[in-house]
Amino acid sequence: MSDVSTLLEIAAPLAGVGGLGYAKARAPRVYWSLVGLPVTWARFTVSYRSTMDVCGLTVQPSSLRAFLARNVARRRDVQPVPPKVRRVRGVSTGLRVTLRLPAGLEPADVAAASERLRHAWGVHSVRVVEAKPGTVELRMTGYDVLKRVRMPRRGKFGPLVVPVALRDDGTAFVRDYREVPHSLTLGANQSGKSMYQRSLIVGLAKLPVGLVGIDCKRGVEQGRFAPRLSALATTPDEASHLLDVLVAEMEARFRVLSVHQVSDLWDLPKDARPVPLVILVDEVAELFLTAAKKDEERRDRMVMQMIRLAQMARAVGIYLEVCGQRFGSELGKGATMLRAQLTGRVIHRVNDKQTAEMGLGDIAPDAVSAVTTIAPDRPGVAVAGDSSGGWSRIRTPETTSAEAVAVCQQYAHLTPDLPALAPFRPHIPAGPVSTGGPSLVKVLPVTK
Repeated sequence: MSDVSTLLEIAAPLAGVGGLGYAKARAPRVYWSLVGLPVTWARFTVSYRSTMDVCGLTVQPSSLRAFLARNVARRRDVQPVPPKVRRVRGVSTGLRVTLRLPAGLEPADVAAASERLRHAWGVHSVRVVEAKPGTVELRMTGYDVLKRVRMPRRGKFGPLVVPVALRDDGTAFVRDYREVPHSLTLGANQSGKSMYQRSLIVGLAKLPVGLVGIDCKRGVEQGRFAPRLSALATTPDEASHLLDVLVAEMEARFRVLSVHQVSDLWDLPKDARPVPLVILVDEVAELFLTAAKKDEERRDRMVMQMIRLAQMARAVGIYLEVCGQRFGSELGKGATMLRAQLTGRVIHRVNDKQTAEMGLGDIAPDAVSAVTTIAPDRPGVAVAGDSSGGWSRIRTPETTSAEAVAVCQQYAHLTPDLPALAPFRPHIPAGPVSTGGPSLVKVLPVTK
């Protein structure tokens, strides 16, 4: 009996350690909740003041504070003042700390020391977000949440907000078309750019919007999503005609705004409000590059129409999603002018630093170096930037073509009937769309 008890006493701790090791490798959220969060919280509480001091995030106390410390508390040395901790809360991916900054510090000072704070508290990453003037939130991530993407189940999303990827702080990266109407996505081959667009289509297919595809690679990328597309152009000639129709649709919508004396689509009454349109351009270089001089006139017209849409179409609910491998001045006249209108930027792994600078150099220069460090074995990882200068690492969840096609078929009834786009409505096969998988039907010979 004593041998069994001894065996149990030895086996129980070993099983516990083995279980924690397994959880750390296979279930990092569980390991973080059981071990990582308490340890990090304790380390943060004990070392907060000294860490802030050595990181240069303290200021000299005010005259009143120094007077009270010397005459009331009878202290000879008045300690520098760190940011005041307002709130500490644990989440399933890390730790959230709200700080009130003293006079003399700004959010940029804390952001500059984020790498030192990460090492001091032993977390995977520290992001600094300004909550309101004078208050910042430290979003500490306990482990690499981008290794296995699990989108948050909860979230408050608006009518034109699509969760597309996961940020490195554990929150969802969303495409809010009312806040950021036009976006540019760049990336090399096998970087995850197509998966990002696929995830975006899956999210948009569930919303009451019209989807317009421009895929000049004969529709190999977007043709499979035909049940949910209101229009699809698969050649440069079709794309040119489709862009002309879209510009005419934009002008017609402006006339509706003029009649109702409003300046935005969302100010119209519901019964008079046209359906929003999202234009998905798969490879923008196919619209810019020409093989013969006779095609230059068509090319110039397409570029001009896209620039007009990017400059004015936001007010009438027409939005652009432009994808490509490069987007520089070498594409020709109008390239940089169009790029300047695309506010949102998502840059996947690229082949050279210049491509990263094309996408982020003009809005978030600090993010260029982050793009060049994306590993080739992590497809879907990207850097998302905005015009405010902020940026974050994101990763798109894996979405197969079969899953995206199934969603488009399921929500095909939401495809709006737009007479102007009817000539460009893609042909939908009568039978089920093949996704390239093996057949599950066993063919038997016919017997009498």
